[in-house]
Amino acid sequence: MNTLRFSRPVAALALALGAASLLGALSAQAAYNPPIHMANGIEYMSGGISSDEAALMQTVAPRWPATFEFAIKDGSRSNFAADIAVTVRDASGHAVLSQVMSEGPFMVARLDPGRYEVEATLAGQTLKQSVEIRAGSPTRTLFLWPAGTDVSAHS
Repeated sequence: MNTLRFSRPVAALALALGAASLLGALSAQAAYNPPIHMANGIEYMSGGISSDEAALMQTVAPRWPATFEFAIKDGSRSNFAADIAVTVRDASGHAVLSQVMSEGPFMVARLDPGRYEVEATLAGQTLKQSVEIRAGSPTRTLFLWPAGTDVSAHS
């Protein structure tokens, strides 16, 4: 039986290159993987500014009970919005998420099944929508501000 043998320097180099490749791949993923935050015991994540981050948010959205998408209507198309203050109230009016910031055009949240009122505020303009979360059936809600919403006032 033939056994492939490497000298110690060659084996060490191969190991170092493999580790560097793994670290490089992990670093590249970390560059666009937004952190998961927690408020009042509810996990949420936001992002989608870059195309990599947007792709990641689209990929993970079906695994979260609630997805919120934020955009500004611009003629026949919509532009993504960011830096949105989000408040989620349960059926009794209790804020389960209060003024958390969505840093990008997508926000996902682990909300329990039930009815919620969601407020999204961009540049002083608040949009409200009712959302019903059902077990095993993720929901997607679009908040669309009218053309001319002055996002520079929020910066």
